[in-house]
Amino acid sequence: MSRQRFDAISESRNRTRIPVEESGRRSALHATYVFNEERMLQYLTKDALQSVQSAIFSGSKIERKIADQVAEAMKGWAISMGATHYTHWFQPLTGATAEKHDAFFDLLPDGRALEKFGGGQLVQQEPDASSFPSGGIRNTFEARGYTAWDPTSPAFIYDATLCIPTIFVSYTGEALDNKAPLLRALHAIDESATAVAKYFDKNVAKVNATLGWEQEYFLIDKSLAQSRPDISIIGRTLVGRSAAKGQQLDDHYFGVIPQRAIRFMKDLEIECTRLGIPVKTRHNEVAPNQFELAPVFEEANLAVDHNLLLMDVMDKIADRHHFKVLFHEKPFAGINGSGKHNNWSLATDTGVNLLSPGSTPMKNLQFLTFFINTIKAVDTYEELLRSSIASASNDHRLGANEAPPAIFSIFIGEQLSNVLDELEGVSKGKLSPEEKTELKLNVVGKIPEILLDNTDRNRTSPFAFTGNKFEMRGVGAKTNCAKPMTILNTIVAKQLRDFKKEVDLLIDKKNLKKDEAIFNVLREYIKTSKRIRFDGDGYSDNWQKEAKRRKLSNNKTTPEALKVLTSKESLALFASMEVLSETEVKARLEVELEAYTLHLEIEGRLYNELVFNHIIPSAITYQKSLIDSVLGLKEIYGAAHKELTEGPSGIIEIIAENIAALKKKTDAMNEIRKKANNLSDIQRKASAYSESVKPYFDEIRTHCDNLERWVDDGHWPLAKYRELLFM
Repeated sequence: MSRQRFDAISESRNRTRIPVEESGRRSALHATYVFNEERMLQYLTKDALQSVQSAIFSGSKIERKIADQVAEAMKGWAISMGATHYTHWFQPLTGATAEKHDAFFDLLPDGRALEKFGGGQLVQQEPDASSFPSGGIRNTFEARGYTAWDPTSPAFIYDATLCIPTIFVSYTGEALDNKAPLLRALHAIDESATAVAKYFDKNVAKVNATLGWEQEYFLIDKSLAQSRPDISIIGRTLVGRSAAKGQQLDDHYFGVIPQRAIRFMKDLEIECTRLGIPVKTRHNEVAPNQFELAPVFEEANLAVDHNLLLMDVMDKIADRHHFKVLFHEKPFAGINGSGKHNNWSLATDTGVNLLSPGSTPMKNLQFLTFFINTIKAVDTYEELLRSSIASASNDHRLGANEAPPAIFSIFIGEQLSNVLDELEGVSKGKLSPEEKTELKLNVVGKIPEILLDNTDRNRTSPFAFTGNKFEMRGVGAKTNCAKPMTILNTIVAKQLRDFKKEVDLLIDKKNLKKDEAIFNVLREYIKTSKRIRFDGDGYSDNWQKEAKRRKLSNNKTTPEALKVLTSKESLALFASMEVLSETEVKARLEVELEAYTLHLEIEGRLYNELVFNHIIPSAITYQKSLIDSVLGLKEIYGAAHKELTEGPSGIIEIIAENIAALKKKTDAMNEIRKKANNLSDIQRKASAYSESVKPYFDEIRTHCDNLERWVDDGHWPLAKYRELLFM
């Protein structure tokens, strides 16, 4: 065993127990580090509180004098909690969060010191925007960008710093982040859904999109992780043979959580509770050392912020427990990777979940209205929704018999399929005179009873209805939820807007009653969106053929999936809903393609390093020891005992063949990579990496893993799967 591996394994096995702070009741700790409504009631004047609440509810502007009051209150509370600095906390197009800390400290002209934080610092800041991805919106030498306060997501204290959630825009006003488009999409869904909800309840004044994410992750011993350059740099293993025992016994899933992991989880939950992140569920996932946590559902913007904050908190708590958290979608070959299921629904300010079946036909007509419109939206824009989860890391996972395929379809279950088939009508054509009469007399009466738990689960479905919500299962574990949530809420908002226009037209022009008009439009949607509904096995070859017949997209790689962003239909959608301008869309396409290319370039360079600096030298060293052994045997026994040298000689030959093939494949990959890097067009460059460079990775890995099989454990330089995956 190499010295580095020996030291790493020894350190992991001799780990001392890290005490966990006694938490007491979780409810008493909840949001103690958050400037929420409870704190605002304590620190703000009545006028200031009403202004902030109005901004949260209706998006009204907060006047500067009110902002000064809010800033003073925030500062007083933050300092009382031990904070020394403040920062605008934002989401650049890197996929992570960013922050620049400033102290609550200033000097008066006479040299005296004071704590200072005013409305100007709260509402707007000017971070250097030059080095953030912009997709050509900004030139490198143009550094000005602005962060602006998002009052809908409360400020919080983390590591003695007051963190203020903000959007991030360029000097010319274009969004340079993931939050601004999300807020626009949420505004669009609020307007469209509220207008439709008023058909059923005139008291509805606001509709919020809600989100409940399920975060999957791996916990790896930090010392072992640090012994592997691939895990340290990109969060996944580029090489490594499967352990004799993996997940084949299904004994880890929902099993007893290891004590070392449970200590980490308890510590994490305490910190999350203080920060207002409502984590509720924890359990072992399918693969060894894989786990999941999930929160209570929240308003979508706040849920996105909480998920990003959670991943940062997990990294820091894991370090305290001598773990490394892996959020990569496919850290290990041969076992399940990690996703982040996005559970989405719509809730009114009157306390109604619009995607929850009701106890009366009228309530079920409301449910079916939003249910069918969502299906119609996904059918129309399935390719765009697929693009929202595209990334270099998620390409490893989608369709790998552990995650949904790249083909988007919707699972609704047998009962709801029967309901929609019944509503569509047996004739499949125009309504018969009898049906027309029945429809006019009692539209609502045609709506059957719908049970709350009306579906089984279909783990192969990318977009499944699960009782009172839709579950988008293809989102990658490290993806910012803002990306799929922006697309989903935009397309549903557009669909609901179109639906209302059609219904109102039937009411005004055809003199139909409201319920009759709604039913007629829904019935047509059921017919035209039927191709997206699929309740079978998404992994089967038959589904691939059937999806092609239905003309559903099957974009298996990120460069393929992203092309739809700048299609005529996509640009028209974003413009009509005022979510993204054409400039912003094109910039995002460039940023995504560049990120994809750079991730594969880094992996290619890492393969080069692992092969030539770690694996081949170790294999040659072991090969030499075998050669010395064979020569020694021949010297002692001579040619008469040839059988004594056949075993070592055969291993020498296998090692030599794999070393030669490994060098040849790695050299070829490097040459192809250099040619790809010379391409100036980012779309062609990304495609070249996808089609020409990436295929070499699996070939290189095969030879590396062959060598791991034959090289003595004492000579192998990298921590093995059996060491990484079992605590």
